[in-house]
Amino acid sequence: MSTMAAPSVLSVLRQFYALTKPRVIQLIVFCALIGMVLAVPGIPTPADLGLGAVACLGIYLVSGAAAAFNCIVEKGIDAKMKRTAWRPTARGELSDRQTLLFSAVLCLTGSFILYVWVNPLTMWLTFATFVGYAVVYTVILKPLTPQNIVIGGASGAMPPVLGWTAMTGNVGPEALILFLIIFLWTPPHFWALALYRVEDYRKSGLPMLPVTHGSEFTRLQIFLYTLLLFTACLLPFVQGMSSWLYLAVATGLSLVFCGYAWVLMRRYSDALARATFRFSLIHLTLLFAALLLDHYIF
Repeated sequence: MSTMAAPSVLSVLRQFYALTKPRVIQLIVFCALIGMVLAVPGIPTPADLGLGAVACLGIYLVSGAAAAFNCIVEKGIDAKMKRTAWRPTARGELSDRQTLLFSAVLCLTGSFILYVWVNPLTMWLTFATFVGYAVVYTVILKPLTPQNIVIGGASGAMPPVLGWTAMTGNVGPEALILFLIIFLWTPPHFWALALYRVEDYRKSGLPMLPVTHGSEFTRLQIFLYTLLLFTACLLPFVQGMSSWLYLAVATGLSLVFCGYAWVLMRRYSDALARATFRFSLIHLTLLFAALLLDHYIF
């Protein structure tokens, strides 16, 4: 009897884990970690490392809660799209009640950890990010306006700010620069995906930019945002957060991203849109890795 029950329990645990959108959460925690590292001058002490680990856990749990709540709200939409039809809520493998309870437990646990062992400001900002993504973006903005990803991108840009406040207890200008970079990175990243998934979004009924304004307009917007992003990526050097090492890496990455966007604007193909989307992930990861490396070398 126990032999038969074990795989079933494991399967359910996997379904709950899938609700947290692990790949997205990993990037969120990575960006929060960058904010933590940059907030601490020099080599972190054991106390800094302990505080950072606890903060990462709290941010991970609350972010996972927001992702799970998103799965409840969008289960009907997810079921219509190839990219998301596998999700347990879309397939009916987990009920709304189970998912809501799971989301609430994660959110409360993560918030408690942040409030008690990190600081109240980080907890409230993390909770505000939860509300911004799960309610303001998912419930209100996403089905209402093609600019949903621009406005809702504010929630996705918060992780480095959360990391910074976890270590310092305040929001400094350096944290806001990191916020601005992710905020401007989000539209070209997501619209590149929406271009080659446009039929999925059309079926779902969501007013994504390629559906409402067409491919040509969307590609122009992607290119313009990559130019704005290029400028924002120079700010850590201007602010004195980094040296020439970061500047060289940021310039190279941004030129390549702008190049992808320029070619995509002039000559569209699904393969190129997919390549642009994939490079956007490389761009953000290497950009923040360069900030981290620069922080310890210089």
